[in-house]
Amino acid sequence: QVQLVESGGGSVQSGGSLRLSCVASAYTYSNRNMGWFRQAPGKEREGVAAIGSDGSTKYTDSVKGRFTISRDNAKNALYLQMDSLKPEDTAMYYCARGRSYRSTLSTADVIYWGQGTQVTVSS
Repeated sequence: QVQLVESGGGSVQSGGSLRLSCVASAYTYSNRNMGWFRQAPGKEREGVAAIGSDGSTKYTDSVKGRFTISRDNAKNALYLQMDSLKPEDTAMYYCARGRSYRSTLSTADVIYWGQGTQVTVSS
């Protein structure tokens, strides 16, 4: 059964930190491109961070230097460490697995989505 389960969202003040986790079934994980996406109310879903099968990473410009994506292949797990959070980071965050082996932030690459976890940053 295809499954991506996120955890770790919550409410923090500006400047705070959160760590998101995503655990995937073995079939879903499959050592392909994994990523975190987010969607704020009234906005399109956007790629935040991605990590390929070789460990290469990509970040959207607005989170570079503040967010760190990592994966643990032995645990079929994906993580997103978010530091120096800003109110504009407020969104529903989704874990996703793509088709490609290289890292990419494109939503077109995604074939599996998690249910999402809410992140709210207050000023």
